[in-house]
Amino acid sequence: MDRETLIILGTGNATVTKCFNTCFAIQTGEEYFLVDSGGGNGILAQLEKAQIPMEAIHEIFISHEHTDHLLGLIWLIRMIATKMKKGQYEGNLYIYCHEDLVDTIMTITKLTVQKKFYQMIGERIFFQPVKDGEAREILGYRVQFFDIQSTKAKQYGFTLQLKNGKKFTFLGDEPYCECEEPYAKDADWLLHEAFCLYRDREIYKPYEKHHATVKEACEDGENLGAKNLILYHTEDKNLENRRKLYTEEGRQYYHGNLIVPEDLERIIL
Repeated sequence: MDRETLIILGTGNATVTKCFNTCFAIQTGEEYFLVDSGGGNGILAQLEKAQIPMEAIHEIFISHEHTDHLLGLIWLIRMIATKMKKGQYEGNLYIYCHEDLVDTIMTITKLTVQKKFYQMIGERIFFQPVKDGEAREILGYRVQFFDIQSTKAKQYGFTLQLKNGKKFTFLGDEPYCECEEPYAKDADWLLHEAFCLYRDREIYKPYEKHHATVKEACEDGENLGAKNLILYHTEDKNLENRRKLYTEEGRQYYHGNLIVPEDLERIIL
């Protein structure tokens, strides 16, 4: 059986400067499924630091249109298209997203990337629009996508069964919603955003941005019966103590395995 590893490329929210925007990759064998891409060419540095070659990324999922999740993709399209032109990239690149996002990505790419690279879209770079509840085969996984019912911008999460039989669910970057229960209930691995500590809610105003605190994220993990709960998409004002402080607060509400990762952390699934 291929060893399955979660590689956390970034853990921060949209405005962080001390860590990278939240995104990650699932490694199975020599291939990687990239989920979101950060807000710029910092994704190239994160992939380099994580020793993830672009030539091994053929499947990318973009959850929604916000800059901190989308704009790194434009750089990846540019760099991968360049490698394709040079004969340094085998196979095709597939980009999964909800259907409304396709035109947005294509427009930004067309406006910012040279024509010779943009034209690789449709030749060797292909969009794979997905609908609510639809499942696709990605790197041997059955990945089922779902609409998280965001009130800000249309956003999808997904769930999949790992090759070791465990359930892995990504809830996007908003708090758990009841519509996600079929996908999140009893997950072995549940990924939930946590914008800040509950005690700091008046400082960071998470509810105004439709985000959760550590307290609510951990209450969700507990109620859903998640075995492992990963918190990300946080503020970065006290990064050196984030893991300690978030863990201390979270353990009051969640009694499974709580993980507050750092950028570039690798977790065996």
